[in-house]
Amino acid sequence: MTYDSPSPAGGTAAATSPFRTEPDARDQAPQFVLPLVVRIERADPPARTDALETAARAVLVLLSDERATGTGEWAQAVRDWQDARIRKVVRRARGAEWRRAEALPGITVTGASAEVRVYPPVPLDGWPKDLAKLQVSGTELDDPEPPAEPAPDTPVLWLNPDLSMSAGKAMAQAGHGAQLAWWELTDQERTAWREAGFPLAVRTASPEQWRELTDGSLPLVRDAGFTEIAPGSCTVVADHPALHGRRAGR
Repeated sequence: MTYDSPSPAGGTAAATSPFRTEPDARDQAPQFVLPLVVRIERADPPARTDALETAARAVLVLLSDERATGTGEWAQAVRDWQDARIRKVVRRARGAEWRRAEALPGITVTGASAEVRVYPPVPLDGWPKDLAKLQVSGTELDDPEPPAEPAPDTPVLWLNPDLSMSAGKAMAQAGHGAQLAWWELTDQERTAWREAGFPLAVRTASPEQWRELTDGSLPLVRDAGFTEIAPGSCTVVADHPALHGRRAGR
């Protein structure tokens, strides 16, 4: 199924998508964006797949942080963001830029080679100065070697094999997929995933896999098309083991 809920209530779906461009009541709300900054030093850039996985994990870490829930200091910003379009923007930083970015309130998540800092949502036109001047374009990364097969029972965010996306765009899409999986899980399943350290993999599906994955049984991201790809493009399927068979009979 195409996941269409702007609400973090696991297992529920509304009639409209937080990612689509069609006019929607969500468009009447103030628009917010979730900033992510990836550290890319000239001499030692991260591997592409690790950067994608670290970005997805960063989104989950923020969503589950006590500051982002209940009466936490970031909770209202997160609610406002989820009431509008679910936008994520990835910028890149190095050297002094990264040090300034790290000084702002947020959470740094580290992968095997990647560092990604995620921040509480900000108004679309209200980025902190030290983040606003960071570059969005040019976030190009490579994998030194093909990524290994995911371990059994690892949640996998499958990328559409027919789309070409920059690393920054793909990081944002992986974050969308992780968020949709999070929304679909029960509280118990979320706790288990969090306590395990949010294991996940990001891989590009084969054309045959993609056809099978998009059969309607798993959360599917349809991008709003603000950058790089056409509106409504299917970008990511969130394949969490706990979701297998969840929608059978619904």
